[in-house]
Amino acid sequence: MNDPHTANGHRPVLYVIACGSPLARDVVKLVDLAQRDGWDVCVVTTPDGAKFVDRAALARQTGHPVRSHYKNPGDLDVLPPADAMLVCPATVNTVNKWAAGITDTLALGLLVEAQGLGVPIAAVPYTNTAMAAHPAFRAGLARLREWGVQVVFGDHVVPLHPPGTGEQHLDAFPWAAGLAALPGARRPVAPVG
Repeated sequence: MNDPHTANGHRPVLYVIACGSPLARDVVKLVDLAQRDGWDVCVVTTPDGAKFVDRAALARQTGHPVRSHYKNPGDLDVLPPADAMLVCPATVNTVNKWAAGITDTLALGLLVEAQGLGVPIAAVPYTNTAMAAHPAFRAGLARLREWGVQVVFGDHVVPLHPPGTGEQHLDAFPWAAGLAALPGARRPVAPVG
């Protein structure tokens, strides 16, 4: 996919995968930016991510139900296939499980499968200094990058914060940074602050 604005009226589908972080409360901002960029957006949350989002409001905003769990056998897929995926906010838990190939949630199953299918994926982790320092997290980020995932992480994106202070930094989060990492993006990743 070279440009999110394709011919014959088809808008490419972007799965926004929101993980269990207070930042997920504001995923509506990311959905709005992606829609303005021409994406048909579907929101998938991890089970903990579902605790932070307003599912009904997101369903109205996107025109698609918000999914958090695997469907039952025999149920039809309610979301169109993804042309790209953006994990934002990505938590340490999701990054570590994803890098290990664990598929115990719908979000992880979709990510692991999408990688195998060659679907473009970007991830924007949001965490604190202590969790970001764990070797498994750093190794997971490196592994995902090695496998072609566009990982948008570091002080040039959003500075890490001390444990227990994440809610104080939500307003500074650069929602457009993950979109800029996807193919055909029009927004450059700009330093924060």
